[in-house]
Amino acid sequence: MTNVITVSDLTKTYGQVTAVNHISFSVRKGEIFGFLGPNGAGKTTTSRMLTGVIEPDTGRIVILGHNMMQSPVTAKQLFGVVPETSNAYPDLTAWQNLMFMGELYGLSHNTATEKSKNLLSVFGLSKHAEKKVKSFSKGMKQRLVLAMALIHEPQLLFLDEPTSGLDVASTQTILSMLREMNNRGVTIFLTTHNMDEANSLCHRVGIIKSGDLIAIDSPEKLKDTIGQMHQIEISVDGILSEEKLVHLPGIIRVTRKADKWIISADNQDITIRSLVSLCERENLPIVSINTVKPTLDQVFLQLTGGVSS
Repeated sequence: MTNVITVSDLTKTYGQVTAVNHISFSVRKGEIFGFLGPNGAGKTTTSRMLTGVIEPDTGRIVILGHNMMQSPVTAKQLFGVVPETSNAYPDLTAWQNLMFMGELYGLSHNTATEKSKNLLSVFGLSKHAEKKVKSFSKGMKQRLVLAMALIHEPQLLFLDEPTSGLDVASTQTILSMLREMNNRGVTIFLTTHNMDEANSLCHRVGIIKSGDLIAIDSPEKLKDTIGQMHQIEISVDGILSEEKLVHLPGIIRVTRKADKWIISADNQDITIRSLVSLCERENLPIVSINTVKPTLDQVFLQLTGGVSS
């Protein structure tokens, strides 16, 4: 599979502080790649190096086949950037912002006009085209910034906290648009604190801590790494005694939660079979039985030493 981003031995220091410590990774064509980490872990520094805002001390960045240190302008023409803080000019209208961005990317007036009309329609901003951006809500600004980043039809999109501070409706709109873009073949590099969004959007995630890249894999595989102890929830129609549960094979711990038993076990299959057999012997109808996997939040907290983002 083709790599859209290849990072090798990337390092950045500020005085005595190593913000990014010799990290290497790649982002595959067509994937949504999440970049996660606690505050101060090196996420923003890495993102700024990838997008050419700051230069690394050492290392190599290749984006869409172009070395960012040797051909930054060529590389930048092929990707779009959506920063956490809106980069739209507040005293210009939505239309003027889009046309200006088109000019920056070297689009002809006719091409920029056509694409601006289409993007305003796609992002639900057509009726606000002639309004100054300073009158926009945060959700409207975020949709405009996305449109501005897409006017030159980039193959790669960098996003920094795209839904931060948005209401539920605006958040869902943005996430839906990101999925649609990705379905059309746009590769997305997403820096976020939101574990639920990373879990639902990303094909793979990388987790950085204190400048070190400590994990990189799909959300489900990362959950499996801390899922050595499985959890099973069971609810029955009747009384299931703790004494009988604790003596089942594979049981590590049993706790009660409302009308359910929460069972921790080292072998999920054996424990579930034993639970079913026990309920049959005791003539207890099973109301529900579910396996519970770790969340991406739990993975993040375990891998980062319990540091909340």
